[in-house]
Amino acid sequence: MRVLLTAINAKYIHSNLAVYSLRAYAAPYRDRIETAEFTINQQQDYILQRIYEKKPDILAFSCYIWNVETVLSLVRDIALVLPETKIWLGGPEVSYNGEELLKTYPEITGIMRGEGEQSFLSLLEYYLENKGEPEEIGGILFRRKDGSIGQGRPEWPALLPLDVIPFPYQDTEDFAHRIIYYESSRGCPFACSYCLSSLDRSVRLRSIPLVLKELQFFLDHKVPQVKFVDRTFNCSHSHAMAIWSYIREHDNGVTNFHFEIEGDLLREDELELLGQMRPGLVQLEIGVQSVNPRTLAAVNRKADFEKIARACRKLKAAGRQHLHLDLIAGLPWEDFDSFRESFRQVYVLGPHELQLGFLKVLKGSGIEREADRLEMVRRHRPPYEVLYTGWMSFADLLRLKGVEEMLEVYYNSGQFSVTVAALEKQLANPFDLYDGLAEACREKGAFDVSLSRMQRLNMLRDFIRKEEKLPAAVGDQLLLQDWYLRENAKTRPEWAPDLTAWKSVIAGFYRSQDRRNRYLPDYGQYDWKQVMHMTHLEPFLDGDGAPQAWFLFDYRHRDPITGNARMSRIEENPA
Repeated sequence: MRVLLTAINAKYIHSNLAVYSLRAYAAPYRDRIETAEFTINQQQDYILQRIYEKKPDILAFSCYIWNVETVLSLVRDIALVLPETKIWLGGPEVSYNGEELLKTYPEITGIMRGEGEQSFLSLLEYYLENKGEPEEIGGILFRRKDGSIGQGRPEWPALLPLDVIPFPYQDTEDFAHRIIYYESSRGCPFACSYCLSSLDRSVRLRSIPLVLKELQFFLDHKVPQVKFVDRTFNCSHSHAMAIWSYIREHDNGVTNFHFEIEGDLLREDELELLGQMRPGLVQLEIGVQSVNPRTLAAVNRKADFEKIARACRKLKAAGRQHLHLDLIAGLPWEDFDSFRESFRQVYVLGPHELQLGFLKVLKGSGIEREADRLEMVRRHRPPYEVLYTGWMSFADLLRLKGVEEMLEVYYNSGQFSVTVAALEKQLANPFDLYDGLAEACREKGAFDVSLSRMQRLNMLRDFIRKEEKLPAAVGDQLLLQDWYLRENAKTRPEWAPDLTAWKSVIAGFYRSQDRRNRYLPDYGQYDWKQVMHMTHLEPFLDGDGAPQAWFLFDYRHRDPITGNARMSRIEENPA
């Protein structure tokens, strides 16, 4: 019998740890198990064709809020073209409504609930070895031959010690351009009611010797990025310190590691260690969600924002980590003004990325059980995003959707950092910048189209001129800095000054060996014409068209965290 473990990921760069863990744990049958990964952006006809070509006897899907509708649509077609195939579903999106799904979709053979390693192995023993009966397998619901729904052992399988789960990655050939997901712990010590991780508060740690051995595998293979899926990585101080110390000591100069942490749990020795790492070696994601005390209490989130803020300021001052902070809109007791204030307090911490998410009322979560009491109405379809609450109207949430998009375009992208930094200083609350940009975007109908970087640049220029937050000439100079910080663009904005009159001055700078040695010492193996094409020199002009200063953009030397080119200001005549 042939077994196919299938994942439908949100993006190509993502990988699915679940299918690799299931295959690794079912080691006795590894030669019969194949994995297949697709994305939700691929045509269902394509996915159906590829599954059909493999003709599995047992087909298992990993189900999440972003792919469950695609999976359920595929299931019906797969049952038509592969009528003998046993179709099993697992994952968080089917663990809490399995009986309902089996009644609605007669094509589904059964459902694995909760952690699936032991259930999957037992299923293979049943199908491949005729060992036992489905009723004896913990953690499953299944369809009997007469169509009725049966249940395995009432108790789910005991939670496995993580050390018994084999390392899921035997090679990295398929992951050269993808994120590898890794777990050194399962469970979460906290009880945030909007999160399914709160249902398993017994944190299990993978032993440090084993973790370090596996991390070395990634380091040896120079994997670009390893993302820890631990829900609260630093819930164990000794565990976090051991891993971070090893990463720092064995840095290969290439691999980046991403961690989700609790900011208020960071200790001084952890901050000191993080401050000693290579810039860009580690990314840190901290879920703030809200600064409203009543909101945090309503969702059982015990977080000390002052401690989070102090830790973030120290991390920013050290300048070693990419810092990612999260907010959630639509939480109880958070109205529009309250959220605006939460945004301000988090934004001023200066994260490299600020993710504005929207509450998802997940099946099985504590907040789902409290939804009526908390006056929350959610979408009927995945991802079950909140539509409105007793504190936030649908119109309010739509307005925040616009803010979210502008935040992604003008802040999180890092493509407009110079201009945005100047505009921030003109506003009491930086939220209003993105709210204003969203309104301008709506007026232009720009939300309905995909804009190029040039179009985004021009839209920001129009906004500056309309709102008069900066002198127009100053705005243009800042925008040009942003334009060339990211890339040595061959196309200039149509409103940019014509450089024809300055060509001889620019050429004179590059011809000068002394100037090149002073400002571009790492370009010694290139002649001046080559250097001129590899860098960019831009005059910034006053109202009379005379240069106030010159800026040199060095694309061989980039900020390891932001990716921006090194920019040098040249006050004197560069020729």
